[in-house]
Amino acid sequence: MALSLPIDPEANALLNRDPLALLLGMVLDQQVPLEKAFTSPYVLSQRLGHVPDARELAGLTPEALTELFARPPALHRFPKAMAARAQEVCRLLVERYDGDAARLWADPVDGAELLRRIGELPGFGRQKAQIFLALLGKRLEIQPPGWREAAGGYGEAGAYRSVADVTDGESLRRVREHKQQQKAAAKATREPGPGRSAPR
Repeated sequence: MALSLPIDPEANALLNRDPLALLLGMVLDQQVPLEKAFTSPYVLSQRLGHVPDARELAGLTPEALTELFARPPALHRFPKAMAARAQEVCRLLVERYDGDAARLWADPVDGAELLRRIGELPGFGRQKAQIFLALLGKRLEIQPPGWREAAGGYGEAGAYRSVADVTDGESLRRVREHKQQQKAAAKATREPGPGRSAPR
């Protein structure tokens, strides 16, 4: 199996062959469309003239990396903040995994341990960590024992909840439909019902 996101084929190919590109795509996957997030590692490599490794990105000055992120078209809606976040992730990879993103998921004992490792990355809360765990399991067959349980609802077979379930334009549409339903349900629970006044 492999990733087959509905994005530029070259960008998709990079995600499949370069673990850091895949991880950076997940780092950037917030407050922008997933097509933007997972294409940006390819755009970054174009700007550098080569595919960067974690040591290179960790060693750049914050100003230099921010410039790469902010150059039009910006790699993210918040280029300075996300350049800093990407650099934090790369520095952790250098410190703990010898700069090799693939070592993050190379030898976990079980899904719970892999979830813990992912959750230790800067900017990865539980939900984001579960989504990435599901992405590794469903698309790249990184499947330590108990990975579906550790990924929660995102690990369910046949679900359309996150980027882990996107393989084409139709599945992307279904994932977005699910997210819209979630937002509507959350909004409904916040709104005062009949006979109740809104909190002052």
